[in-house]
Amino acid sequence: MPDYSFEKSALEKGYNLICGVDEAGRGPLAGPVCAAAVILPIDCQIEGLNDSKKLSEKKREKLFDVICENALSYCIAYGTVEEIEEFNILEATFIAMNKAINGLSIKPDYALIDGNRIPKNIQIPCETVVKGDSKSCCIAAASILAKVTRDRLMSEYHQQYPQYNFEKHKGYGTKEHTDLILKYGICPVHRPSFLKKLLGEKR
Repeated sequence: MPDYSFEKSALEKGYNLICGVDEAGRGPLAGPVCAAAVILPIDCQIEGLNDSKKLSEKKREKLFDVICENALSYCIAYGTVEEIEEFNILEATFIAMNKAINGLSIKPDYALIDGNRIPKNIQIPCETVVKGDSKSCCIAAASILAKVTRDRLMSEYHQQYPQYNFEKHKGYGTKEHTDLILKYGICPVHRPSFLKKLLGEKR
């Protein structure tokens, strides 16, 4: 379970406001990548807080509101499909992370980043934490905000493009989703660069 060890270590180094940063949606065939940055009060206890991937959708939805109520500041941002296509998914993820950090209403002086890659152009000191969403409370909180926000967006896309059933698979490359792409072609929220192999097979 995540705790505040990494946050407290940063405090001991002399930093005062530590944000956790995580993303959701690097792998899907459709939709943007979403990142969140969260500053929690140190030792703020949020029951059930964990890596978003280990929680049910119902639990994530409940925790989303609790995190927003308890956070000193939070911001959620996207790396758009256009940015994914113009650059690549990693660069779009970095763009989203920077947008989230820079959008915090309280400026952090240190960031804990989930994963093993430091985002380009980050303007504050930071460290990466592999599997940070299961180790750091701030990163776990960010993972939930990013996941819930992106899932909600994909449900909205379902209303626009019901033939793809985005509400069910959230844009991931399930057999159902790939079959529907082969049947209907792609729509504006698909990532063409992720579909070259699939569409090449069709031709």
